[in-house]
Amino acid sequence: MLELEDIFGHGGPLERALPDFRVRRQQLRMAERVAASIAARESLAVEAGTGTGKTFAYLVPALLSGARVLISTGTRTLQDQLFSKDLPLVAAALGRPARVALLKGRANYLCRYRLERAGTDTEPLFGDLDGLPAPARGRRRPDRMLGRIRGWALTTRSGDLAELRGLSDDDPVWSQVTSTRENCLGNRCPDLARCHVASARRAALEADIVIVNHHLLLADLALKEDGFGDILGSADAIILDEAHQIPDLATQFFGATVGSRRIEGLLKDLHTELERNPLAEVAEAARATRESLHHVSACVPTRPGRMAWTGTRSPLSLAAEELADSLHLLHARLEALDAQSPLAQLGARAGDLVASLERIVADDMEGARAVETLQRGFTLSLMPFDISTRFQSLLSARRCAWIFTSATLSLGEDFTHFTGRLGLGETATLKIDSPFDYERQSLLYLPAGLPEPATSGYVAAVMQTAVPLIEASRGGAFVLFTSHRALAQGAALLRERWQTSTPYRLYVQGEAPRERLLKEFREDGNGVLLGTTSFWEGVDVKGEALRLVVIEKLPFASPDDPLVRARIEHLQATGRNPFRDYQLPEAALALKQGAGRLIRSEEDYGTVVICDPRMTARGYGRVFAAALPAMSVTRDQDEALRFLRRHACGGPSAP
Repeated sequence: MLELEDIFGHGGPLERALPDFRVRRQQLRMAERVAASIAARESLAVEAGTGTGKTFAYLVPALLSGARVLISTGTRTLQDQLFSKDLPLVAAALGRPARVALLKGRANYLCRYRLERAGTDTEPLFGDLDGLPAPARGRRRPDRMLGRIRGWALTTRSGDLAELRGLSDDDPVWSQVTSTRENCLGNRCPDLARCHVASARRAALEADIVIVNHHLLLADLALKEDGFGDILGSADAIILDEAHQIPDLATQFFGATVGSRRIEGLLKDLHTELERNPLAEVAEAARATRESLHHVSACVPTRPGRMAWTGTRSPLSLAAEELADSLHLLHARLEALDAQSPLAQLGARAGDLVASLERIVADDMEGARAVETLQRGFTLSLMPFDISTRFQSLLSARRCAWIFTSATLSLGEDFTHFTGRLGLGETATLKIDSPFDYERQSLLYLPAGLPEPATSGYVAAVMQTAVPLIEASRGGAFVLFTSHRALAQGAALLRERWQTSTPYRLYVQGEAPRERLLKEFREDGNGVLLGTTSFWEGVDVKGEALRLVVIEKLPFASPDDPLVRARIEHLQATGRNPFRDYQLPEAALALKQGAGRLIRSEEDYGTVVICDPRMTARGYGRVFAAALPAMSVTRDQDEALRFLRRHACGGPSAP
């Protein structure tokens, strides 16, 4: 059998089979360490710098191990890429076919039962709920898209809605043709034999390698709600790619959330059943729950967004307690019915809501409480301060290898911030530097003379600094902001500057879907893209299309965010330093992600500009500098302009 050194080396099967494959010692080093961890059933955290080729570095040992492996990704896009492209390529190159299954959450699969009824259920529930943003009844666009879905349903084998081009997951029709845990009929469904969710789970149970995403994995770990525990229990290794997302995602899943739409959905389904089988006591409890929902809605902030929710005697707290009591009564009356009744399932849903809401309203300092006002309702949530003990116990309960990998897990050589949040104190760590020559390929420019970020003219000063750099590079630029307000201001200033003649096309977050903006930016080659948080990570633009990244300011999380503020107060109360132990490392890792957008291959060149003067004026700037690759550094604008002009491609000249 070939050794890993032969597989990843010159003349090996990967180089022979894959035209773009490059031999990298860093990739071999990671593969050897992953293979050892799988064999020993040990935990490992690996930071693999950009260009390491970490995907192949864990896929090859996974295929060769003969073990049952679960791979979890941060996005469904990467999940699909692994299943459709990367795994088939590697398996073919190695001559090691494997049974591979792709498993997503049930909301990604067509529900045949609901498709048959899509577009027919438009009756309001007990009249519109005054004070709650009304659902978009009567505003469906079932005509064209539903027709496409019905035609596709006749031929699809997987039922995965990702097969349908042009259907986004925020399309109103999506929820009409998929099921949730709450509305799935389970064994009572007349289409059970043809259920795509059940089929996907059966395939996963029989597979050697199962590809899931973090949301599905954590839902099962935290809530046992998506029913693939048998797969988890039989896994010999669990590999988590894009693992830097796990601490924040796990915090959400180990908390509790109750949304008005879930309660509305329960009441709507209950109304349907009560029309078939009127029960006065249940109907009375449902009306009381509806009224309590009104009362909570009246206490919810009208301004969209998430806000802290404190105080046990506040109007919102009292209304939420009333809602919990009403749901508790509804649950009790449903539970008293015949277990074979269709209402029994609704009783279980009411019980889940009661348990979550009671946990949220309890004042036991478990975590941060927040209320979020949405376009169509609201959510109440509790996010725990510390998940380390619970997460560690979940890992300990499964005798398998846990491998966490990402390009951003450490600060310098220190993994403590990542491992500490997940309780991975005894986990082995490995940092693998990028094979790219950052000193030659890139320049870090730290402009002098900019005002403090808190000043009113800061964004204008940033854009004044950015424009000559964009013009020198002839476009091909990302301008990354830390808030939507700064993004809007920056876009307006840039358009004003170029109002008579726009030399480069602008792509502004929010003016088109994210993937469309990225696609058009890549194809343009000389565009200027302005974005916030979602463009700081998970964005891959190789080649000349991106040669300049301007970062507005250091990405400290807003202290106005309820969770951030609550964590700060919690750390203070426990005698720790919130800035040193939480705010600074989180911001440094976020900066590392943002700067990482620039150099994505050996042929890439470009400049990262960090406009925030705190990089050089404050002592903690050293922490941010240590988190970045070893780029050449300058404070001289002329040097930055010369570097950009030297590597600019043939875009239009500046006006």
